[in-house]
Amino acid sequence: MKFSILGQGTALPPHSINFEESVEYAREAFCETEEQKRQLKLLYRMTGVEKRHTVVLDGPEGTPNRVSFFPSPNGACQLGPSIRERMAKYESEALPLAVQASQEALDASQIQPGEITHLVTVSCSGFAAPGVDIGLIKQLGLPATTQRVHVGFMGCHGALNGLRAARGFAESDPSARVLLCAVELCSLHYHYGWHPDQLVANALFADGSAAIVGAAADVVGEGPWQVAATGSCLIPDSEDAMTWRIGNNGFIMSLSSRVPELIGTHLKPWIEGWLADFEYGIDDIRSWAVHPGGPRILSSTSKALGLDREALAVSREVLRDHGNMSSPTILFILKRLRDSKAPRPCVALGFGPGLMAEAVLFV
Repeated sequence: MKFSILGQGTALPPHSINFEESVEYAREAFCETEEQKRQLKLLYRMTGVEKRHTVVLDGPEGTPNRVSFFPSPNGACQLGPSIRERMAKYESEALPLAVQASQEALDASQIQPGEITHLVTVSCSGFAAPGVDIGLIKQLGLPATTQRVHVGFMGCHGALNGLRAARGFAESDPSARVLLCAVELCSLHYHYGWHPDQLVANALFADGSAAIVGAAADVVGEGPWQVAATGSCLIPDSEDAMTWRIGNNGFIMSLSSRVPELIGTHLKPWIEGWLADFEYGIDDIRSWAVHPGGPRILSSTSKALGLDREALAVSREVLRDHGNMSSPTILFILKRLRDSKAPRPCVALGFGPGLMAEAVLFV
């Protein structure tokens, strides 16, 4: 019996910011010279992000001062809100998105909240206890006996780790009904100042939530998407290539220019060996859900695995439409593939601090 996806849901904050407004805000806040303004727009354009939803917006497009959570840096606000203020915003805004995505997944699965036996939550962008897991139990009406696991601070591949936990619960107990929910408010970690690494993060990251409801099932032929296998690979000598640390004014993301080279060198040998364990080759995989940590990660993955541009089209579409929402992003991609009845087998792939690659094989 394999873990089967019975329903999926997604949720986004009500307000979004487009490419031009993002650039204009950053120019006014951080650029001191015309050259910096030119470089900034080029950097933002290179991300491929056209629109992002974020909880820091106080109103729809055209509303005055709608990014007031991050006022222009001056005086006491030179570094932006404190970590305490950012975590307070996380605590108030993360749960509503998680509830919305989870309810949609429950509705799609036709599983009643009272039938859920296990809850897996995923987040790396905020901390609070009692947290989103307790809030979901109370607001969705899950049983008080629901067993919980939280996958924390694992970054962009966190939902794949969450799927591994969900699969373990379901396949060890045929009566288990598992809710997996990933929620991130990455925009809370917007950084002030002209720092290239942080400008890239400012240009990419966004907010969102995604959820899956699943259970173990035996399915032959065209049925629900099932997790057939999961895999992990710690890329050697890469600890400095991607980091995620807590600062006094937000979490600090760094992404080394070495990441594409590391992917190019190490990804294919590992993927080939991993797939071979299940009697597949790269050419047998008919759909790919690759986390769009940025356009260079997508292009280096495509080149390393010998994929054509169309193979990662859905990943690029999600990056364009929503930005990098960290852990929920891969589930947004997966939902688009499932909704479009993309062919299987499918491999979902993400990269996170370590540098660690995580993969899930769907059949």
